[in-house]
Amino acid sequence: MKINKRFVAKALIDLLLVNLAIILSLLLRFDGQVPELYVLAYQRLVLIFMVVHLTSNYYFGLHKRLWQYSSIHEMKSIIYAVSSAVAINVVLAFFFELRLPRSTYILTWILSVGLIGGSRLFLRMVRSGQFFPKRSDGPATLIIGAGQAGVIMVKELEHNSESDLNVIGFVDDDPNKQNSQLLGLPILGTCEDIPVLVDKYGIQEIIIAMPSAPGSVIREITRVCADLPVRIRTLPGLYDFVEGRTAIKQIREVKVEDLLRRDPISLELKEIAEYLTGRCVLVTGAGGSIGSELCRQISRFAPKELLLLGHDENPIFEINNKLRAKHPELNYVPIIADIKDRNKLLAVFEKYHPDVVFHAAAHKHVPLMETHVSEAIKNNIFGALNLADVAQKTKTGIFVLISTDKAVNPSCVMGATKRVAEMIVQAYSRFQETRFVAVRFGNVLGSRGSVLEVFKEQLERGGPLTVTHPEMTRYFMTIQEASKLVIQAGAIANGGELFVLDMGQQIKIMDLAQDFIVFSGYDKKDITIEIVGIRPGEKLHEELVTEEEDVVTTRHPRINAVRPIDFDKEEFGDWLQKLAHYTFESYNPKNLAELLDKGIDIGKNSQAVRVS
Repeated sequence: MKINKRFVAKALIDLLLVNLAIILSLLLRFDGQVPELYVLAYQRLVLIFMVVHLTSNYYFGLHKRLWQYSSIHEMKSIIYAVSSAVAINVVLAFFFELRLPRSTYILTWILSVGLIGGSRLFLRMVRSGQFFPKRSDGPATLIIGAGQAGVIMVKELEHNSESDLNVIGFVDDDPNKQNSQLLGLPILGTCEDIPVLVDKYGIQEIIIAMPSAPGSVIREITRVCADLPVRIRTLPGLYDFVEGRTAIKQIREVKVEDLLRRDPISLELKEIAEYLTGRCVLVTGAGGSIGSELCRQISRFAPKELLLLGHDENPIFEINNKLRAKHPELNYVPIIADIKDRNKLLAVFEKYHPDVVFHAAAHKHVPLMETHVSEAIKNNIFGALNLADVAQKTKTGIFVLISTDKAVNPSCVMGATKRVAEMIVQAYSRFQETRFVAVRFGNVLGSRGSVLEVFKEQLERGGPLTVTHPEMTRYFMTIQEASKLVIQAGAIANGGELFVLDMGQQIKIMDLAQDFIVFSGYDKKDITIEIVGIRPGEKLHEELVTEEEDVVTTRHPRINAVRPIDFDKEEFGDWLQKLAHYTFESYNPKNLAELLDKGIDIGKNSQAVRVS
C-alpha cells in the first residue's frame, strides 16, 4: 500500500497543533501552574484526544485540501472538525472519569481553530509572496475589469510560475470601485484613463478580463488602446471558457471575433439529444466551414451514424479523419456525391435512411455567381430540390436548409437562388412525413472566402486591405454560434418555419478592417485601406426579414420564427420546370437572370401568413 507522505505530514502537524492547544489551555487556565491532578489527567487522555481529532479531521477532509489555496471553505471545515472532536472528547473524559476543567475545553476549541487555521493562512501568505514579495522584472501589466475574472487572473499570477507579468493594478468603469483596492492592488481609474496610466506606470501589457463583456465594450477598449505602445490580450468569451484550464493558459491575443461577443449560447440539451442521439444524421457540404462545424457539434450528441456528404473528396477526407480521431466510438460514413445527382442521392437515402438532414452545401460567393448563373441555379436550387424530394420520398424525419440574409429582397444571383431554395422547402412542408424548415443568418466569420480570410491574405502581402464602400455594413456570427443555433432550430421545428437567428447589430466593414489591422499588431499608418467600389450583386446593407414577413419569438431567445409569404405552389412548380429547361438545355444567362426575378416575384405577389 502506497503511503501519501504529504497526507501524513499534514496529519502530524495538525496533531501537534491540537496537542499544543490543550497544553496552552491548561497553562492559561491555571496561570502557568497546572495542578498535578490535571497533569495526570492530561497524560492519560492525550492519546485518546489525538485519535479523536485525527478521525474528525479525516472525516471533514482537512488533510485532502491544498493549504496554499485555503479560503473560507477550509475555515468552515476546520471549525466543524475541531467542534466535533472537542465535543466527543468531553464525553470520553466524563466516561473515563478523568475530567479537565470545563474552561479548558473552551480554550482548547479556540486555540485549536486558531492554530490550525493560522497554519493554513501562514502557508498561503508565504506561497503568495506576502512576506517576501515576488519582484517581477516582467512587463508592467494593467488588468481591465475588477470583477471575478480579474480576481481569478491575479490569483493565478500569484501562484503560477508560467508567467512573469508584473500586475500594477486594475481599471474599471464602475464608479463604486474607484479609489479602492482589490487583492492589494489599486483600482487606478476607468478605461478613459488608460492612455495616462500607460504613460505614468510604463504599462507594456493590457489584459481584458471581462469574458462576458459585449462586443461594443471590447471595440471601445481596443480603440482607446490602438495608438498606445502596449500588447493587448484577453480572456475568451464565456462560451469559449474551457473547464480545467488555468486562466493564464486562456490569455490570448485579441481577435476580431471578440468584437462579436454575445451572451453565451445555451442549448436545450435534452431536446437536441432526443432528436440526434442514436439517429442517423446526414450533413451535405460536410467538408465546408459550416458543414464541418455542424458535424463537430452533432458528434457531441452521439448519433448512430453521421453521414458526411460532399462533392470535393479532400475536405471530406480531412473532416472524416479529424472526427474519427476525436470520437473513435462513433460511426462516420464519408460519402462523395453531388447534390445535383438525384439518382445518387436516392441511393444514399435508401441505403442509410437518414432521420435528420442538414443541407449546408451551396455556392456562396456573390461576385463569382454573378458570372456563373447556371451553376448557382443547378447547385443552390435544383440541388436543394433533389434533396427535399428524396428526403420526402424516403420519409426523413427532419430536413433543415441553411439559408442566408442575402435571400431577403435579393439583389444578387446567389441570394435569389437561396430564396428559391427557401420556397422549395416551404412548398415541401405541406407533406406531413418530413418536417421541412429553413434557417436564415448572415455572414460567418472565419468561413472560407469570408471577409476576415480576405483581410488575412491581403495583410500577408503587406496590404492594402480592400473595402467596397465606407458605409457598408453586415451581420456577423462565428461559425460555432451559427452551427449551435442551426442544430437548436432543428430541435424546435414543427415544420414549415423559416427560422431567423439573432445576429446582433450590423457592423461596418470599414471598422472591421481598422480593428483587424490593430489586432494584427500593425499601426494604422503602416497598412492602408482602399475603397474599391461595390461589386456586382452587393447591397450596402443586408436585411434578415422582409417587411411582409411576420416575425415572432420562439422558446429559444436567440431564434425567431417567420412564416414565409405564401404563394401559388402550382405556378411555382411550372416556373421551376421552365427554369430547368433554360438551365440544363438553353444555357442562356440573360433568360436565366430574368427567370430568377420572376420566380422571386411569385412569392412577393402573395400574402404573408401569420405564425401561430
